[in-house]
Amino acid sequence: MYQFSYAEIMADDVADSREREKQVLDRAVSLLRAAEYKGRESREAVEALYYTRRVWVALIDDLRLTDNQLPANLKADLISIGIWILKEVDRIRMRQSVNFKGIADIITIIRDGLK
Repeated sequence: MYQFSYAEIMADDVADSREREKQVLDRAVSLLRAAEYKGRESREAVEALYYTRRVWVALIDDLRLTDNQLPANLKADLISIGIWILKEVDRIRMRQSVNFKGIADIITIIRDGLK
């Protein structure tokens, strides 16, 4: 029987976590693209905005935790981006914007940066 080392298990956990994060961000991008195509008044827009908001609130909450091991400057940058995304989501909801593409583009950049 093969015995896994602690380092191997931890590396797998990190890799699994990153893969789940990518999947969550992929879904947000997909929903935002559909909303952009269908329009601000569509069911797709409601779903995309709701999902994106939930994702970024959760990410910001996680980034604020003291046991989050990302470098402080990276956490601050991601929190700032998250706040911008939440503000853009609210602007779309209040019919002040249709910037689905801008939000999707930023999320795509962040998703592509996950290692």
